[in-house]
Amino acid sequence: MKRKAKELERRGTARLRYRTVFRQTRTKAGMIIIFIFVLTAVFAPLIAPNDPLRVDVARKLEGPSASFWLGTDQLGRCIASRLIWGSRNSLMYSGIVLLITLMIGVPAGMVSGYFGGKLDSFMMRIIDIFMAVPSFIVALAIAGTLGASGRNLVIAMSCVYWAAYARLVRGLTKQIKERSYVTALRAGGCRAGQIIFRHILKNIAPSVIALATIELGSVILAIAGFSFIGLGVQPPNPEWGIMLSDSQSYIQTYPQLMIWPGLAIVAVVMAFNLLGDGIQNGMAKS
Repeated sequence: MKRKAKELERRGTARLRYRTVFRQTRTKAGMIIIFIFVLTAVFAPLIAPNDPLRVDVARKLEGPSASFWLGTDQLGRCIASRLIWGSRNSLMYSGIVLLITLMIGVPAGMVSGYFGGKLDSFMMRIIDIFMAVPSFIVALAIAGTLGASGRNLVIAMSCVYWAAYARLVRGLTKQIKERSYVTALRAGGCRAGQIIFRHILKNIAPSVIALATIELGSVILAIAGFSFIGLGVQPPNPEWGIMLSDSQSYIQTYPQLMIWPGLAIVAVVMAFNLLGDGIQNGMAKS
């Protein structure tokens, strides 16, 4: 009976926490904007009015029309179609980077924080090395060495961004492992792997989700930056950073070529920041 009561209490606390999180105005606003971008990326072939790669120099730099919703660029390509398809590339690559960094950083941080000792010291030295130099510079060096491509950009960013998650998770794990219920689990013969991945992971998940949500906006911004300087997704593939790079020469005569991809980047980064802030505020209130 006592175990059932405790389990019901835990479930009630978890439900209250998630209700508090998702009632935040910032959370709702961020989720709505992100949902729109995700739908746009998923259904890009159905939404885009034209082929994003089709070049028609005879129709270059046209204004908005029924055929070209936002006009055409310097090569006569549909700006709206390239924006829509660009959302797919930006969100896909950033999602892959986030997934890989979580798969590396979270287990590394939990194992390091739980076992401590020499293993913890060794892991912290590695993390300190990656955290000592700005992540953008390290990723720039790795991407430049491997070569310019979307795949190499994912590898470069994943090699850098995992350290922040590992440090956060390590600190949270060291706090949780000192709690009485973890001590009781160890005394009851529960294996370390079960404690780490079934009990500790459940408690640190909200904090990790909050960090990942905020960092995802930074990842999207970094991917656009690498593509802008030619080390990310390669043209003629549609991507927001490439669109900004291609339109540099027309910033004074046709500024809309840079305004639309710039607004898209600002909107999606702002959405993830709003969602992350809403999650953090909701967790603090619950």
